[in-house]
Amino acid sequence: MSDSVEKSNAGERSNPAEGTRSVVIERVFAHSPEKLWRALTEGPLLAQWLMNNDFEAAVGRRFQFRSEPVPNWDGVIDCEVLVIDPLKRLSYSWGALGLDSVVNFTLTPAEGGTQLRMEQSGFRPDQEFAYKGATYGWQKFLGSLEKVLDGGAA
Repeated sequence: MSDSVEKSNAGERSNPAEGTRSVVIERVFAHSPEKLWRALTEGPLLAQWLMNNDFEAAVGRRFQFRSEPVPNWDGVIDCEVLVIDPLKRLSYSWGALGLDSVVNFTLTPAEGGTQLRMEQSGFRPDQEFAYKGATYGWQKFLGSLEKVLDGGAA
């Protein structure tokens, strides 16, 4: 059983000026910002809950997430670190299957732990399939993150 406070809000945010949408998920984890930050920024820990990667926490660093290839997708997501504000904010580009988006993680101290806000922005109206996939995927990934944190791996 998890020690995290279940305050998981999944939502959508639109940006009418750009004609894009965002997947937004907020969740409070019963862990310190330091522990959560490590799980977001250390490649081996990131691989445990998200995907295999060659991530390094350095602005401008290009890296890839790698998953099992499926028909019409080689399993590679091309990324670049955009922002690193230790223990507070991490942002990177996320490009695959014609989707050019940005993933932002914001950490905020909260009662009982740390609130994590994940936003993946940049979904165009013609990318409904990618939007729905990301909505499902991030819920699953953050559930896996919680298991990694609760298991003491981070």
